[in-house]
Amino acid sequence: MPGDGGRQWAMTTIGLIGSGHIGGTVARLAVAAGYDVVLSNSRGPQTLADLAAELGPRARAGTVAEAAAAGDLVLVSVPLHAYDSVPPEPLAGKVVMDTNNYYPERDGQIEVLDDGSSSSSELLQRHLAGAHVVKVFNNIFFKHLGSLARPAGAPDRTALPIASDDPAAKAAVTAFLDAIGYDAVDAGPLGAGGRKYQPDTPAYGTPYGPFSNEHGTPAPAATVRAAVEAA
Repeated sequence: MPGDGGRQWAMTTIGLIGSGHIGGTVARLAVAAGYDVVLSNSRGPQTLADLAAELGPRARAGTVAEAAAAGDLVLVSVPLHAYDSVPPEPLAGKVVMDTNNYYPERDGQIEVLDDGSSSSSELLQRHLAGAHVVKVFNNIFFKHLGSLARPAGAPDRTALPIASDDPAAKAAVTAFLDAIGYDAVDAGPLGAGGRKYQPDTPAYGTPYGPFSNEHGTPAPAATVRAAVEAA
């Protein structure tokens, strides 16, 4: 698809660095939409053999470096405290979808996040200086993500917020979301925009219904946009 400034990204393979609840769900949606996926995690490809087999011939397991190199579009879904383990070199020039949130009870206290001088996605962007980071998938329960996907034009289609400093990267992720069954709501730049749908904001989880309802509640773009703007 066309990119900003003449750039083009033809998205055929999704690399996943982290293949847990969110990563595995995105992989399922991507395969269903016709993408190839390369799964990886910190424990090695052998631990993902069952998931790759479940997903079928469009999926394979690899190392983190292999997933990063293979992906035309790459999902980073690792605990925030491990963000600096993501290899920068194979991601240079690529669009990177960041699903992370800051949970101090898991990640430890991070001063620049505690004092608000940075956001979690900005930390990843600085680490991956040559990549184009887009914050997405961090505000929705993985079971809702799996169940709320709808075809384009469906009256009950759900939207997800995205934030990035790169317009072409936003366009690439918007196209990917559309392919896997979601609309996109542009929340703005990576720092300010990403803060609008992190934990403890109106757009975090709430538009899609309670966790106790595993099927979720469809949340159209207008609903998600209002929640983002309420932050």
